[in-house]
Amino acid sequence: MGKYLIRRILQAVPQLFIISIILFVLMYSSGNPLASLGGRQPPRAEDRERLRCQWGLDRPLTEQYLYWLVGNDWKLVGPCVAGGEAVPGTRQGVLRGDFGNSLVTRLPAIRAITERIPNTLILMLTVEVVIIAVSLFIGIYSALRQYSIFDHVMTGCAFITYSLPIFLIALPLVYIFAINFKNWGLPHLPTSGMYDPTIGPTLPEVARHLVLPVMSIALIDIARYSRFTRSTMLEVIHSDYIRTARSKGLREARILFVHAFKNASLPIVTLIGIDLPFLLAGAVVTERIFAWPGMGRLFLDSLERSDFPVLMGLLMMISVAVVIFQLLTDITYTWLDPRIRYS
Repeated sequence: MGKYLIRRILQAVPQLFIISIILFVLMYSSGNPLASLGGRQPPRAEDRERLRCQWGLDRPLTEQYLYWLVGNDWKLVGPCVAGGEAVPGTRQGVLRGDFGNSLVTRLPAIRAITERIPNTLILMLTVEVVIIAVSLFIGIYSALRQYSIFDHVMTGCAFITYSLPIFLIALPLVYIFAINFKNWGLPHLPTSGMYDPTIGPTLPEVARHLVLPVMSIALIDIARYSRFTRSTMLEVIHSDYIRTARSKGLREARILFVHAFKNASLPIVTLIGIDLPFLLAGAVVTERIFAWPGMGRLFLDSLERSDFPVLMGLLMMISVAVVIFQLLTDITYTWLDPRIRYS
């Protein structure tokens, strides 16, 4: 196992390097960050030239990548001259732990990201707990009651919710539980933000604001998780070793949760391992609909303003998380199934 972990970590280094090149080329070829500066009063031509020089935007793409990766103390790229004067570059560099400053707020990009991480984790961890708990119950019960009315109803609901885009689920929930409930004089749910500023971020207030975004995301993923759980449980409960366990007189609960579910959970672990890294990214559309101040909303806001340092910080953080969680998923396989060994 030790050699396997070392090999996977060493493989991750060139993977992340290639990913960073692809993301950098796509990002910096998509637009001009200077076009979003100034608002109604655009910067003067000399100021734009100075910023192009300071940010390294006047350089070839390969030099811009070096500037982003290892920083720029003007030894690798050389001095920049704007208006007849040398313009000092900013000392950034991802390998130094510095993604640069946001082009919009002028604050460090890593600070803008870390400020949003707790908000996204509150939303997405709640979503993941709800998804796993509800989908495991539905999937296991549907497998045990195959072709029952419950199984048919859950199958139909799963196909409907999984085929709908997120906004076609979120907007009807807002219309019913926020607008109509308010018109009917019933307790209604808030539709935007993380809490009411007049009340503050209390636990009940944050919980009320969580309900609608959590329901919107969970309805789609519950359909996906429950179908996987049902299909894998059906394969396992009809296996020979399950029949052998029943013939030995073991309790049904022990057979189901110790023998059957442990072997049926490998596909579910794969799904969770794929989804967990994107918890950090947040739900882009959902956070925009409900004005949740998380990573997904930050990504959209940065994309609209061509705030490339923040965008690259977000995307690289997600890439690192994917590599880490895939490694943790492989390790979990060996615990769930002793037949799996890495050498």
